[in-house]
Amino acid sequence: MPPGSRFKGYETFVVQDIVLRAEAIRYRRERWITPEGTMVVAPSPAGVVGHFGPELRRFVLAQHHQGQVTVPRLVAQLRGIGVAISRRQMMRLLIAGQDGFLAANRDVLRAGLQTAAWVSVDDTGARHAGKNGFCTQICNDDFAWFGTRTSKSWLNFLDLLRAGHTDYVINKAALDYMRGRALAGSVIHQLAAHRQTRFADQAAWQTHLDRLGISTLQVMPDPICIATEGALWGSIQAHGLLREMVIVSDDAGQFDVGRHALCWVHAERLVHKLDTFTDLHRTAAHAHADLAVLP
Repeated sequence: MPPGSRFKGYETFVVQDIVLRAEAIRYRRERWITPEGTMVVAPSPAGVVGHFGPELRRFVLAQHHQGQVTVPRLVAQLRGIGVAISRRQMMRLLIAGQDGFLAANRDVLRAGLQTAAWVSVDDTGARHAGKNGFCTQICNDDFAWFGTRTSKSWLNFLDLLRAGHTDYVINKAALDYMRGRALAGSVIHQLAAHRQTRFADQAAWQTHLDRLGISTLQVMPDPICIATEGALWGSIQAHGLLREMVIVSDDAGQFDVGRHALCWVHAERLVHKLDTFTDLHRTAAHAHADLAVLP
C-alpha cells in the first residue's frame, strides 16, 4: 500500500467450490482364531460397507436419482476421477443394501400421518419395473411421500395409509366403515362377534374370511372387498394415524376416506356448475367463486 494508507479491517468474500478426487484407504484389521477354530476379524469402521465408502455411495445415489445420470455415464465419470469401478459394481451400489432408505421413507409417512392436521393427496400414471402403475403422493407443508403401486383403488389407498404396518384390525372404526359402505349386517355381526380381532398379515386375514365363509358369498357389494377395506381402516386407527386429519384431494373416489375435503380448484369448479335462475343466486355464485381463489 502507498505511504499514508490506513488499515480498515477486512472485507468478507465467500467463494464456493467442490473437491472431486479419488481416495483409497487401506485398513489393517486384526484376525484372531478361537480355541474352537473360528476365525474372528475386527469389524470395519462405522459407515464402511464393502469396498466403496459412504461419500462415494452418497454421490452415486444423488447423481443417479436426483441428477438423472445414467449408469454408463456415472461409471465413466468416476473412472475419470480415478475410481476403479465396473458397471456391475455400480448397479450393486444403486440397488443392493437400500433398506435404510426404505425404513426412512416409511418413518417419514408415519410421522406425517400421526402429527399433520391435513394432507394433500393425488396420483398419476407411472411405470415401475417395466409395468404400468400409479404413483400416489401424500404431502403437506412439512413432508412429502411417494409410493408406486399397480392399482389406484380404495384398497390400495388404505393400504398406503397404514404406513408400512401389515396387520388387519376389527375394531369400532372398522365396523363403522363397513356399515358406511353398506356391508351386509350378517357379515358385520360375524366379524364383530369373533374373539379374534387382529390379524398379522394378509394371509392370516384371508384365512379368517375363509373360516367364516365370507369368501364364498356371491353378493353385492363384494363382502371381501368391503370387509378388507374396513379392517385396513381399523389398522390405521389402531396405530394412531389420521385421527383428526383432513384428506384434501381432487374428489377422486379412492381418496374419499375419513375426513375429506376438496382443494380450492376443484371446489371452485363445483360452484361454476351450479344452475342459477335469479340475480340473487348469480351474485351468490360469483361471490363463492371469488372467495375460492383467495390466497
